Amino acid sequence: MPNPDGPRGDAATELRKKKYHGLRRLKLPEDALPGSLALTHTKCGKPRCHCAEGKGHPGWQLTFMVDGKKRVERIPAEWAEEVGRRVEAGRTFREAVSEILTANAELLVLERKQRAKRRKKKS
Repeated sequence: MPNPDGPRGDAATELRKKKYHGLRRLKLPEDALPGSLALTHTKCGKPRCHCAEGKGHPGWQLTFMVDGKKRVERIPAEWAEEVGRRVEAGRTFREAVSEILTANAELLVLERKQRAKRRKKKS
């Protein structure tokens, strides 16, 4: 059973700092979005359109996962800035959660190693 006080030492202190830094960042705005927003260019297929020889028509796409399947939605250009802000809020939240969970796992491993050392010293 892990010790409620956890592992000790400089490494444990640094891991706890990372963990609490992540917890302070853990504020999920209610309008945060998953995925990524990207500017893409597509060709419409009309032979006389300017896009036939250029990069194509610009358009924004939000890509995200739903039930393990990738979903891509077109986003109006006038929404792009706001949707980008919401996607960034979601990314920041996800990174904070990942930082916390990773620090917790590293603290658990550190505690296991410290217990093993103490057992060896006692024997």
